[in-house]
Amino acid sequence: MLKRIQIQHLTLGMYLHEFCGSWMEHPFWRAKFLLKDPNDLERIQATAINECWIDTSKGLDVATGTASVSREEVDAQIDTDFSRLEDLPPVEVSLPVPPPPKRNRLPADMQGELKMAAAICVKSKQAVVSMFNEARMGRAVDSVVAQNLVTEISDSVTRNPSALISLARLKTADDYTYMHSVAVCALMVALAKQLRLDDEQTRLAGLLHDLGKAAIPLAVLNKPGKLTDEEFTVVRSHPVAGYEMLKEGGNVPDAVLDACLHHHEKINGSGYPDKLQGDGISVIARMTAICDVYDAVTSDRPYKRGWDPSESLRRMAEWTSDHFDQRLFQAFVKSIGIYPVGSLVRLTSGRIGVVTEQAPKALTTPKVKVFYSTKSALRIPPDLVDLAAPGCTEKIVAREDQDKWRFPDLNELWSGFTEKAW
Repeated sequence: MLKRIQIQHLTLGMYLHEFCGSWMEHPFWRAKFLLKDPNDLERIQATAINECWIDTSKGLDVATGTASVSREEVDAQIDTDFSRLEDLPPVEVSLPVPPPPKRNRLPADMQGELKMAAAICVKSKQAVVSMFNEARMGRAVDSVVAQNLVTEISDSVTRNPSALISLARLKTADDYTYMHSVAVCALMVALAKQLRLDDEQTRLAGLLHDLGKAAIPLAVLNKPGKLTDEEFTVVRSHPVAGYEMLKEGGNVPDAVLDACLHHHEKINGSGYPDKLQGDGISVIARMTAICDVYDAVTSDRPYKRGWDPSESLRRMAEWTSDHFDQRLFQAFVKSIGIYPVGSLVRLTSGRIGVVTEQAPKALTTPKVKVFYSTKSALRIPPDLVDLAAPGCTEKIVAREDQDKWRFPDLNELWSGFTEKAW
């Protein structure tokens, strides 16, 4: 049985199933293991993570009377919270939304925008690689190139919010450092629109927030195994390094500098580098933190497969009291959907499908391409089900674990691309 407990109650002999936090917050390359080494217990308790899941069927249980909660209880609470999102009033902000420039911002269908988004990903990766190389050599960021890049990304998200965000998630582990900046930029654009914010600074913050990783040795940045304590410290130095690079280069708005420096701060004050908390963290830094973590946990890394998009939101919802601004996280969920494109779900009929597109007016009724029957345990001809269509009796009844099913063509089913598109 899975139970969530406070880190302080973790003891030797327990089976650690999962940290309640991003793997970026701890130096362990794996999360599932029997806790036998006192040094590992000491290292875990020294991290900023406050809670974890243990599997009592594989190790010791908590002491009688110790506070714990089951996975079923957590899932029920999260689902309830998500179901209320459509009724929440918009988050009030004070920044005005400027009139949109005359660019190609007309709505586009999903498949059409996916093709354009693939071309943008190719161009964006080349630009970000060049940007990081220039930063490694001590040269300032080319603001014109950066602005042109974020404009194209913003236009794509405006035409169809899901296409570029979903496609950028398919980056390989080798592409992660560069395409992560592109993906976070796109997520920031979508979140800013949900918040009715001026997206000019937010999108630039998304693109440049991780520039400090240019100062980290590639052998550490791409290490496939467990980081040493010294290596983990080096990785955690990237916000300050990026801030200094951008500030020295000049022509970067203060809000963007702040997002770069503080996107790893947490609401409870356990983040870094300055241990800011609550309202002491700027709105743009709090937004960047959410977008940064979402793309990180949904992406394949050298040491870990990415989580399913919907499962990632479920897990991130567990961390809102410690990690994220709760209202901003709710707005983030509304911007990409409770079941983002690429999520594996099961319908009331027992068919399993992948989410291909969001419904414009509802969070719980996306379009789903079904392709497997749990009743017959067989693949079936793909069929697109619009859950928002009048008369549709199907509903999503569960998220499904991609690692359990291991469908080899899952990405092809929702994207239409038979191989990596960029």
